[in-house]
Amino acid sequence: MRKNRVFLVLSVAVALLFRTARAQEEHQHSHGDTESLGKVNFSTSCSADAASDFTRAVAFLHSFGYEESRRSFKAVATKDPGCAMAYWGIAMTWYHPIWSPPTAADLAAGKTAVGKAMEIGGKTDRERGYIGAIKAFYRDSETVPHGPRAKAYETATAQLSQRFPDDHEAAIFYALALLGTAPPSDTTYVNQKKAAAILNGLLPLEPEHPGITHYMIHSFDYPALAAEALPAARTYAKIAPGSPHALHMPSHIFTRLGLWQESIASNIDSANAARRYVAKYHPGATAFDALHAMDYLEYAYLQVGDQEHARQVFEEAEAAKKFDSAQFQGGYALVAIPARWTLERRDWKAAAALELPDVPMPWDRFAYAPATTLFARAMGAARTGQLDRARADVAKLSQIQAGLAKSPIPGPYDWAANVESLRLAAAAWVAYAEGKKDGALQLARAAAELDEKTGKHPVTPGAILPPRELLADMLMESGKPAEALVEYEASLREAPGRFNSLAGGARAAELSKNPSKARALYAKLIQQCVPGSPRPELAEARRIVGPQKTS
Repeated sequence: MRKNRVFLVLSVAVALLFRTARAQEEHQHSHGDTESLGKVNFSTSCSADAASDFTRAVAFLHSFGYEESRRSFKAVATKDPGCAMAYWGIAMTWYHPIWSPPTAADLAAGKTAVGKAMEIGGKTDRERGYIGAIKAFYRDSETVPHGPRAKAYETATAQLSQRFPDDHEAAIFYALALLGTAPPSDTTYVNQKKAAAILNGLLPLEPEHPGITHYMIHSFDYPALAAEALPAARTYAKIAPGSPHALHMPSHIFTRLGLWQESIASNIDSANAARRYVAKYHPGATAFDALHAMDYLEYAYLQVGDQEHARQVFEEAEAAKKFDSAQFQGGYALVAIPARWTLERRDWKAAAALELPDVPMPWDRFAYAPATTLFARAMGAARTGQLDRARADVAKLSQIQAGLAKSPIPGPYDWAANVESLRLAAAAWVAYAEGKKDGALQLARAAAELDEKTGKHPVTPGAILPPRELLADMLMESGKPAEALVEYEASLREAPGRFNSLAGGARAAELSKNPSKARALYAKLIQQCVPGSPRPELAEARRIVGPQKTS
């Protein structure tokens, strides 16, 4: 019943989202206009002269434009040195609830800002409540782990929202805090549904608030729920086209639903907006926001067989050597893009030759990033008969997994389990190459089950190669097409529209004497792919499906 109530509220909100989107078509500025950030109402006791900067700062905060938000909060502090809320805002920009946890330097900067806010003092009970909430996150950060402090912040924002029930901002920040403490492995989505219920209740009151639609997308960024966020995905970029992240964020839902062309358009806009920002503030650098969008672009281009554009993205990422900020999104993209480029096209030889990018990135903070390269390399080596190299990389994956298990990266996501699923999948193909087929299939199935239990981190559009799809590939090579078809279809339920799962599933259906299923999967593959794609699977698809009607 609780689930039904949440979705009932959402269904009522859907029509409003579409009406808002249509109305905005007429008057919104073009994508990349740095002042089109949506509508935020956050009253403070600070001077009227600083009000516009404060509003701008909060709007950027809700679209995760943390650096630009910090600039505006600092402008508030300059105009009104007695505004404690300016320092509350600066402290908020150093805590990213659903990104990677703050570094020691970030924590120190946030803690200093909280101290300044406390020293000045909020002028109202409400302001003191906001300052106290973020103070709960930074308190004892030298000794208390990230998880308990994130939970303390969630509790504090819940209390703030209860004390000031008419304060929409408190409720919106509470919804985000809930998402920041939601375990990705919780398939009942308790926190996500609670956040969605809060946001949906506010949507009719503030239909152009950037945080409401943004956090709604994050609330439903799961295969079982993604369709519920499609209206929000198609609205958010129109509400806040001045934010690179707002332009990108809809692609989380488009990717979940296999809406590849919408994902491509979204991430082209986002990457271009990020490039404009970085040219203004960090000339010569590559924006981490652009790299993040490029990873989603690479994934989408490969699913539609657009190898030329996928190659261009790969080459741009490979050329990146200087960055605006060492954020984990950029680090992940730098290793994910070349892994996708090689593995998705089954270029095993190129995958076996991959190396960790030699760039100024704190790879020790992003231990899962080297694991991505090692997985790709191990897969390539195993598939090209370089078994000693493959075994060595599997052993390195074991070391990374053990290190993560002993000293986990702070936050709710289980990176140790993620790396273990990669290790199991790579080890499966090493065992298969050694002729140990039964053991290989056991390892491949264990990898798939662990991957699905662990869930997907928001940083990635999808697994580099889904272990469930790899299990299906192994079943095909083992002469078990009927069993493979079951696994390909399971992979497609988690990741609709994946090129290799569609092509593999169609071939498995052919070989297991299910021609109608084969035609349906091949037709879907043809429909989503760009004309002229060189992928050989499409030639087979056209042979089976026959001439397609054109409109």
